[in-house]
Amino acid sequence: MGTLLDLDLPAPELTAHLCDLASPSGEEGPLADAVEAALRSVGHLRVDRHGDTVVARTALGRPTRVVLAGHLDTVPVAGNQPTRLDGGVLWGRGTVDMKGGVAVGLRLAAHVPAPVSDVTYVFYDNEEVEAERNGLGRVAREHPDWLAADFAVLMEPTSAAVEGGCNGTLRVAVELTGTAAHSARWWMGSNAIHAAGPVLRRLADHQPATVTVDGLDYREGLNAVGISGGIAGNVIPDRCEVTVNYRFAPAKTEAEAFDHVRQVLDGYDVRLLDTAPGARPGLDRPVAAAFVAAVGGEPRAKVGWTDVARFDALGVPAVNYGPGDPQLAHADDERVDVAEIVTCETRLRAWLTTLAPVEGRAHRRGLGAGGSHESSVESERDWSE
Repeated sequence: MGTLLDLDLPAPELTAHLCDLASPSGEEGPLADAVEAALRSVGHLRVDRHGDTVVARTALGRPTRVVLAGHLDTVPVAGNQPTRLDGGVLWGRGTVDMKGGVAVGLRLAAHVPAPVSDVTYVFYDNEEVEAERNGLGRVAREHPDWLAADFAVLMEPTSAAVEGGCNGTLRVAVELTGTAAHSARWWMGSNAIHAAGPVLRRLADHQPATVTVDGLDYREGLNAVGISGGIAGNVIPDRCEVTVNYRFAPAKTEAEAFDHVRQVLDGYDVRLLDTAPGARPGLDRPVAAAFVAAVGGEPRAKVGWTDVARFDALGVPAVNYGPGDPQLAHADDERVDVAEIVTCETRLRAWLTTLAPVEGRAHRRGLGAGGSHESSVESERDWSE
C-alpha cells in the first residue's frame, strides 16, 4: 500500500511528512501517487495526472481562475533526512525548496471548497533538472488548457514576500583560437588561453543595467562562468573557450538579450548555448493587485529564473511566493521557520476567500460541478511555535 497523506494535518507537520518521503528529481512517483490519492478524496476537485504531475481544479463558474503551483522534486538528499523540529525550525531536505509551499498548496486545495476565484493546483515533477524534463513545461506543451488562468502563484521560497516575474537567462560560448607549439619553443605558437584575457577584461569592465519593469527593479548580470582549454603541460594551447551567462530583465526578448551580449563581445566568435525568457510580473492586472493587497508587503523583483516564465509564455502573469529563505535552498543545512509556513497558508487562504472577482478570460473548461469538503480539527501539536 502506498503512502497516505493526511491533509488535515497542520501545514508544518504535513511539510515534515512530505520531506520524509524522499523525491529527488526523477523519483517523484511515490510522492505523486500519494498526492493524487489525497486530492482524489476531496469532493470539490477534479484531478488529472500526466506523468508525475498532478493537477487539481475547482469548477465553480467564477469569473477568474488562478493557479497555485509547486514542484514535488528536490535535489539529492545529503544526510539531511529525516526531518527534525528544533525550536520552531524544521530541518531537512526539501523544507525550503519547496515542500513547505507544496504543503500549503495541498492544505488549501483540501480546505477551501468555495474560493471566490476558481483555483487550479499544480504539483509537478523534475523542476531541479534539465528543462526538457520539467513537468510544468510538459503539461504546458501537451495540456495547456489545464494551466489556463488569469494569474499564477509559484510557491517557490521567498521568505513569505512577493517576488514578481523573473529575469531571463542565456549562456554563450566565446571561442578563442591560436597555434599549438611546444612550450619550450613558445614563440613558435600563439596561446589561445592568453587570448581570453581581453574577453575577461571586457566582461569585468561591463556595467550591467538595472531595469524597471512594471514598477520592479531587475538587476542584470553578465559574467564569465567557465573557461576551458589546454592540451598538455608542455603544449601551447591552440583553443580556449569562455562560457558567459547573461541574466537579463524581462523587458528584453531572448533575441534582444543575445544581441546585447554580441555587442559587448563585438569582434569575437560568440555561440549561443541555451536561453530561457524572463517573465514580467504583471502587477498592473487587477487580480495580481488583489493578491499583493491580500498577502501584504512590498513586492520585489525575482533576480533568478523560475517557472513563472512558463506561465508568462502562456499569457498568464505570475509571481513567486512561498515559505523559506531561498538562500538555504539546496544547502546541507536546509531549514525553514515553521511560522513562515503558517503565515503563507493564512495569507493565501485570505486571498482565496476575499479576492474581489474581476472579469476574466473565460478559462473555465467544462470541469463539472464539485462537492464540498469540511476541514477537520487541527492536530494538537503546536507547529506554529
